[in-house]
Amino acid sequence: MKAAVRLLLALAALLLPTMGRADPQFTLLVIAAPSKYHYEYIPVARESLEKLGSLHAFAVDWHKDGTPLDRDLSRYAAILLLNTLADEFSPTQRSGLEQYLQGGGNAVVVHRAAIIAAGVWPWYEKLVGRSFVNHPMIQTAVVNVLDKGFPATFGLPDHWLWSDEFYVTSNPFDIAIHRVLGVDEASYDPTRIWPGQVGHRMGKDHPEAWFHRYEKGRVFVTLLGHEAAMYRDDRYLQHLLGGITWAATGLGEQR
Repeated sequence: MKAAVRLLLALAALLLPTMGRADPQFTLLVIAAPSKYHYEYIPVARESLEKLGSLHAFAVDWHKDGTPLDRDLSRYAAILLLNTLADEFSPTQRSGLEQYLQGGGNAVVVHRAAIIAAGVWPWYEKLVGRSFVNHPMIQTAVVNVLDKGFPATFGLPDHWLWSDEFYVTSNPFDIAIHRVLGVDEASYDPTRIWPGQVGHRMGKDHPEAWFHRYEKGRVFVTLLGHEAAMYRDDRYLQHLLGGITWAATGLGEQR
């Protein structure tokens, strides 16, 4: 008898409309391709992003490579390139991403996805807004909030102790960006790097997260996010959520 009741309840749950479940505000395409130094983060990041989507009413479409870029991208409010090697995209996938931004699509670029060899795909370097030079070994440093009015900083203290690779970048295309986070070089050693490499200092202007407009879309970039455990850190996830929400909706800025 009890088994029959449980069966009826299960059938009712399938047949009746789900009560109280919010329709997704938007759909986020996530491309998270594994690489030599970035693969352990994938199951952790996927679980955390899907939880964020469930909590904040957005859908996550997860992929391990650039295959979706060969298809119609119009249903996506934004594309999250999560530690993905963009230089491995095929010519048609590169064209798909370009057409998506040119048509008003939006992008979020996280950590390793900001790196592409100079001259391989200049359009993508301009999308990121800065070009990668190198990075020191992982160290703990003070990350400062530079824009308190941007959603990617709402969950962060003004001065934030964080451990990461703290990429050094250049601006060969003279792209204007709005800085969101910067790292204080006095709080770590930018020259602590592997033998055979030369560490560089950027000085007071050392951005680690920013946003800008590119083509007809919005682009949010954070260079933070090297270790798998970071994708379980509430502050980091709030930072990422703020960037995703702004890129997908354009809302939340306080000026």
